[in-house]
This record gives sequence, C-alpha cells and structure tokens, in this order.
Amino acid sequence: MKNVLAGFLAVLLTGTSAIAADLYQAEPAPAYVDAPEVSVTQASGWYLRGDIGYSFNKLRGANYYQGGPGGYLADFETAKIKDSYNIGAGVGYQFNNYFRSDLTFDYMGKADFRGSTRGFCGNGAPCVSTDLAALRAYTLMANAYVDLGTYGRVTPYVGGGVGAAYVKWDKLRNTSCATDGSGYCDETTEHGGSGKWRFAYALMAGASIDVTCNLKADVGYRFRHINKGEMFAYENNGGPGRDKGLYSHEVRLGGRYVFNGCDTAQYMPPADIPLQPAVYK
Repeated sequence: MKNVLAGFLAVLLTGTSAIAADLYQAEPAPAYVDAPEVSVTQASGWYLRGDIGYSFNKLRGANYYQGGPGGYLADFETAKIKDSYNIGAGVGYQFNNYFRSDLTFDYMGKADFRGSTRGFCGNGAPCVSTDLAALRAYTLMANAYVDLGTYGRVTPYVGGGVGAAYVKWDKLRNTSCATDGSGYCDETTEHGGSGKWRFAYALMAGASIDVTCNLKADVGYRFRHINKGEMFAYENNGGPGRDKGLYSHEVRLGGRYVFNGCDTAQYMPPADIPLQPAVYK
C-alpha cells in the first residue's frame, strides 16, 4: 500500500511541474514605434524694414571765429536746436533666432537752430546777437542686434550701429542789437551754410511683435550721436563757425517684412519611444 501511494505522489508532482512550465512564458522584448516627426523652425533669411519716429535733439554747442579766419575762437552763448521727426528704411538678414543685422538709411527732418553771442555793434555799443538757422541730417548706418528670446509673440532686443551722417546746415542769419536801450541794431548778416559727412553711431533697444509669420512690428528707442563739424561760412568779419556735434533720443515705430518667414527651415526627428506591453491583472 505504501508503495502505491508513493508512486501516485510521484506522478502527481511530475504533472504539476509540467503544467507550471507550460503556464510560464518569457516576457517579450518591448516593441518600438516611431513617434510623429516634430518640426523645429530656425528663423533665418532676408527682410525689409521701415521706421518712423520722433527725435528729441540736443546740440552740444557751437563756436565761431570773431574777426574772421585770423581772429579768435569764441563760443556761442546759447545754442539750441528743436526736436524733429525721422523716417527710415533698410534691408537686413536674420542669421538665427538670436542674431540679425541690417543696413539702414534715415532722414531727420528740419530742426530749427537758435543761438546768441555777445560783442559790440557797429556804433561801439555792447550788443547781443540773435542767430537763426536750421539743419537736416541723412544717416547711413550698419546695425547689429541680439534678440533676447521670444515670449509669446514678443521678442525683446538690444543693438548698436556705426556709420556716417550727412549734416546740412541752412544759411545762418545774424542780427546784433545794442543792449544800452538805444534800440540800435546792425544790419542782418547771412552766412552760407555748410554740408559735410560725419562719423555717427547709435545704440538701440526695443521689442519685436509677431503680427503674422512674415510681418513683425517693432517698437523701440534709439540713441544717436553725430560728430562735430562745419556749420557756416565767413561773412562780414564773422565766421567760419562749427557745431560741437549733436545727439538725439528717438522713439521709433516700424515694421519688418521677413521673406519666407512662414517656411519651416529644418526638421529634427525625435528618439524612438518604446511601446510598453499591456498589463493584465
């Protein structure tokens, strides 16, 4: 009887092991599927720009030769120019999402000048002169900008430029009147105006706003410095004169049209993503 039971248990254990072996299967290796391709746009390409602005101008002073070219150099007692407007256009290239450069040409509208000097009238009485003129400026400048990242539709930037400005002075009208209460005034003298190219540079800051994928609005500030130069010619024992340079603080509004701005420049395929097997409980 014991032998029979022992044989029965042996057969039972052998069958149980076989069933367990049949139930166990090795876990299959995870399958991999290709994720959808993700496009990454790299901003680059040519663009055209246009700007308008208002310029708060400051003349750094002016001087002239009293007694003609062989006389002594004297400063204007007062020398001021009024504010004016600016218009400009340019062409540029966006190298990547962070750097761009352009070449611009700007026109600064008429800025009236008013100055005064002290001396002696033709009758020997002490005099104060009233000097009236105006200037205009044409600026050609190469600029570079660093875009500081895009936040929604807004991209702040900083930049700088270097170039030359053609400053054109109108003729200067000089009228000297006595200060002794006599009412005496010399005849008005007109000095021919001067026009010359001068060194100029600028510093900029602002923000671009995406209107469409091709069109960007631009709101910015520009500081521009124009070097000193000739102002008016010798006439009637006075002159020539020179200004000591000028600078302006400009508030500007403009736009840039980017060619092929809506195109996707490059595609970056992502890494394969493993497909996890289903888990049954």
